[in-house]
Amino acid sequence: MLNKTILQGFEWDLPADGTHWQTLQKKAQELQELGFNAIWLPPAYKGSSGINDVGYGVYDHYDLGEFQQKDTIPTKYGTKDEYLQAIQALQDHGLEVYADIVFNHLMGADETEVVPAVQYNWDDRTEAISDTEEIEAWTKFTYPGRNGKYNDYVWTWKNFSGVDFDARSKSHAIYNFAGKGWDQEVDNEDGNYDYLMGCDLDMENEETIAQLEKWGSWYQSLTNVDGYRLDAVKHIQFDYYVDWLLNRRAEKGKSLFVVGEYWSEELDKLETYLNSSGNLIYLFDVPFHFRLFEAATSNGEFDMRQIFSNTLLETREDYAVTFVDNHDTQKGQSLESWIDGWFKVHAYALILLRKQGVPVVFWGDLYGIPAQGVEPVGDNLHALLKLRADTFFGNQVDYFDDPDCIGWVLTGDFEEETSGIAVVMTNGESAEKEMTISAIHRGKTFVDILGNNEAKVVLDNSGKGIFPVNAGQVSVYVQEASIK
Repeated sequence: MLNKTILQGFEWDLPADGTHWQTLQKKAQELQELGFNAIWLPPAYKGSSGINDVGYGVYDHYDLGEFQQKDTIPTKYGTKDEYLQAIQALQDHGLEVYADIVFNHLMGADETEVVPAVQYNWDDRTEAISDTEEIEAWTKFTYPGRNGKYNDYVWTWKNFSGVDFDARSKSHAIYNFAGKGWDQEVDNEDGNYDYLMGCDLDMENEETIAQLEKWGSWYQSLTNVDGYRLDAVKHIQFDYYVDWLLNRRAEKGKSLFVVGEYWSEELDKLETYLNSSGNLIYLFDVPFHFRLFEAATSNGEFDMRQIFSNTLLETREDYAVTFVDNHDTQKGQSLESWIDGWFKVHAYALILLRKQGVPVVFWGDLYGIPAQGVEPVGDNLHALLKLRADTFFGNQVDYFDDPDCIGWVLTGDFEEETSGIAVVMTNGESAEKEMTISAIHRGKTFVDILGNNEAKVVLDNSGKGIFPVNAGQVSVYVQEASIK
């Protein structure tokens, strides 16, 4: 079975020129050849900022770049037809396609409404700080540019829990509507983190649930996507997606790969979410990203033996989706925690050349981020991707016995003559590590495919060798005979 390898098919600062769907269609074969077999695409619907919207400021879920709304027909990434063509091209080249689902909020309403509301404390959303008062809220979504095509439902304040702006007084505050209260089974940051931004969807409202279900059925049928990335799940009732996903699965006629974004370093919160969501949803291993960030920024003081401590990879590996960086952690973003270049290949080796977790490679690492002057990781990342795609891993044996230098081996298999891998990395001085790959490879010569170390390691009769690594680097040893 192929090792699943996902590409995050975008970064935040892509040009707002409506060409990205075309780019992905053209790159479908290249992505397959690089070793990817799945891709996560950005939100495809019209956002409140029009062609400049990355997709998370959702205005109209039904406008996939088809209607003149928010001063544009295409989204940042292109038109509806180009989107569907890109999906088909990617699937034709063996890539599963995962859509980005943003159900937490809507933004950019067409009209205001006068609404009874209660103001809440920004820092403690369990504390009401006003009596019920009338505010003027941007909460009515009529979608005049779409004119009822696909769905003629008008969203009003009754579909939402609250907003953060009163147009009458020009006040920025958190307002909850008509004593609705907030959903309770959400993250407890700031007391209750139901509210994030925009018009917060009320998941207790039957019409809201019904409309999201109608859209999901329409969207699944139209796009035939293979799975979903769920945005901001810590702000949405934890069990909400159970029915929605089971219905999409029934429509697809097979299981869907689904990963949620629960942005927290607190492992217990992620585990609680997995339990509450019926084990239908993988989660991004955010705690592991922060272990990588700490290792990359600690000037060699991080204990590399602890790189997987208190992560999903350690406690719930079957539900962990690993990543090095993404659109939120890249430079300039509110969650910036960019992994420094010196440690980037270390980090990718830790997610691509291990059996635990499902790795996601970031577009900005694969192709660079021109707007920020960030160069692609380059040939080393390509080499790791190829190894993951082409090599039978066999068993995995860890050598996490030194605070600065760790290693592991993948034993390979007798039937796969050029299998077997040894990985060794250090965040300190140059080092070497004695490791046994497998006796089936005895007498074989192993070399560093990354070219960081020139050693040729010949395995002894038991398949053991001593594998060196230069200061602050990573070396990946493969059979010399396997390098073409």
